[in-house]
Amino acid sequence: MADTFTWRPDKAAPGTFTQRIRSAQFGNGYTQRAADGINNETQSWDLTFTGEKARIAEIMTFLRTQQGYKAFIWSTPFDGPLYFTCSSFKPTDQGGGVWQMTATFEQTYQVS
Repeated sequence: MADTFTWRPDKAAPGTFTQRIRSAQFGNGYTQRAADGINNETQSWDLTFTGEKARIAEIMTFLRTQQGYKAFIWSTPFDGPLYFTCSSFKPTDQGGGVWQMTATFEQTYQVS
């Protein structure tokens, strides 16, 4: 069973919904389109977490444990829970004991 990501990101996290399609263009200007597979929509979320070093370290430990390829469960603001991976994240010292970390969560599909 996949681990669950429980930390709340800062507000205003931009998400991108991508619809994969296949299309064929015909000579008369007609285009035929169809979904590319049964799971043709994927989501990507650019998240920011701000807090004390201990909080950011907990999040980093979780993500490092997933090693960039293991899927974990996270509930998006619109859907949830879904499977995601995170292959890169960036912690930054903001000064005064405050840290900020950015991470991109990419949706993936798992066989139950």
